[in-house]
Amino acid sequence: MKKLIECVPNFSEGRDLNVIKQITDEIEKVDGVELLDVDSGATTNRTVVTFVGTPDEVIEAAFRSVKKAQELIDMRSHRGDHPRFGATDVCPLVPISGVTMDEVIEYAHKLGKRIGDELGIPVYAYENAATEEKRRNLANCREGEYECLKDRLASEAWKPDFGPAEFNDSVARSGATAVGARDFLIAVNFNLNTTSTRRANAIAFDVREKGRPKREGNSITGKIITSQAGEPVMIPGTLKGTKAIGWYIAEYGIAQVSMNITKLSQTPLHIAFDEVSEKAQKRGLRVTGLEIVGLIPKKAILDAGKYYLTKQQRSLGVTEDEIVKIAIRSMGLGDLKPFIPTEKIIEYMLAAKEKTNSLVDLSCRAFADETASESPAPGGGSISAYLGALGAALAAMVANLSSHKAGWDDRWQEFSDWAVRGQQIKDDLLELVDEDTNAFNKVMAAFGLPKSTDEEKVARVAAIQEATRYATEVPFRTMQRTFDSFEVIKAMVEQGNPNSVTDAGVGALCARSAIMGAFLNVKINAAGLNDKDFATNILGEGAEIETKAIQMESEIMAIVNLKITSSS
Repeated sequence: MKKLIECVPNFSEGRDLNVIKQITDEIEKVDGVELLDVDSGATTNRTVVTFVGTPDEVIEAAFRSVKKAQELIDMRSHRGDHPRFGATDVCPLVPISGVTMDEVIEYAHKLGKRIGDELGIPVYAYENAATEEKRRNLANCREGEYECLKDRLASEAWKPDFGPAEFNDSVARSGATAVGARDFLIAVNFNLNTTSTRRANAIAFDVREKGRPKREGNSITGKIITSQAGEPVMIPGTLKGTKAIGWYIAEYGIAQVSMNITKLSQTPLHIAFDEVSEKAQKRGLRVTGLEIVGLIPKKAILDAGKYYLTKQQRSLGVTEDEIVKIAIRSMGLGDLKPFIPTEKIIEYMLAAKEKTNSLVDLSCRAFADETASESPAPGGGSISAYLGALGAALAAMVANLSSHKAGWDDRWQEFSDWAVRGQQIKDDLLELVDEDTNAFNKVMAAFGLPKSTDEEKVARVAAIQEATRYATEVPFRTMQRTFDSFEVIKAMVEQGNPNSVTDAGVGALCARSAIMGAFLNVKINAAGLNDKDFATNILGEGAEIETKAIQMESEIMAIVNLKITSSS
């Protein structure tokens, strides 16, 4: 999975569009980063920018934007309704895919140190990146705002984590910055079949982490009970890491429970949906659907789809598109307006913008026609990977059919697990279809390098060897991943729906042929390598996989033919 991080810096300028444009231009200059949203407010005099990309590139873009904000924004003259203590007030990093929170914390510290060292801006690490518990809360770090920053920097207790601890002329202009690592914040609205704001609020208080004040006597009109410190005693809600309120939306003519899920790891989207639905039902209401405000990570939608498939005792080994559709239907994401995955799911939106022509996106006919053309690619390596993908797909199909077979309801989970594995292998091999062609193109590009001078000749030879090695490794990966499918295929031949045993048998034939075909590509590319030790090792391992594949195919086909004979 591609590593993606979101960054949501807040800049203390919401009125001068020229200043904002210069800052966002710095972000867009960095390859591997996509600017998603720019939200400016004149009253708050603040702009919230959202961009996403690969980790190192996000850090670079964030640093450049902080540097530009330091140049353009003078905190000595800043006024606005929103709390702030710096030109770049906060800069949180958020894991999106393929990256853990611990890794994001490291990136936050790396960014904070660079801002402190190179720009001379005091930096406080907050939320999950905090160096001590009291700094976890942003409000604690920013207490007193810019006007109290001079005294805060002089305090030993609030010495910044990075950068200077003195209020010099540069700091007087830039203020301080809080750099954090936090979960993705999802803003969602639960649609209710009522116009009552009071009832929507009641549901919000039922579920939000803060809950509602405890009262004497009547739970609605009774006197609020306070602690010795004079603070209201709260009855906690049922969903951790959430904030919620009820309101009426004239545009739709309905009341909603508006919720921020601040900790997806504690309260996944689907759990919030089910809990709000349950609380609504107890109050005689119904949640008719869910509206997602802004964007959402793919994982949140896929987790929801898998959750509802599991509740239905349906196989999880279906395509990603199908899982997304289940999530959309289950939570009524299209209740008020169409939910378009490529416009609402971050990874899909990025993929649509980065769309390139790939073999696996062609129709069956177009793929065959492209293979038959005078172009040398796609060739045997790509076809072998595709054969392997078809073998794994057939195994997944048999597992899914077995999971839904009448009378086998108690075995749905067993076959679902096999189907999931088959789908994963299929997806990996589909990626190798294009990667094999890419590897061939790299070899051709290396042979096309100039060779006029001795330096150019040396560089060309090195490039050819590097590309050839990669062109050897890719079909070898095809062999390895295809061999993994034999376990699924054999299990389906032995345990799966007997009516589909021949489908699994064809899967075994595909897998055997894919491995043998890929090995031909390993051998021809390895022959051109100067690194003979590497070539010898990969050829030896490849030969071993091929031998085992032929043996596995023979065993599986014997079982298939036996079952065909016994059923006739």
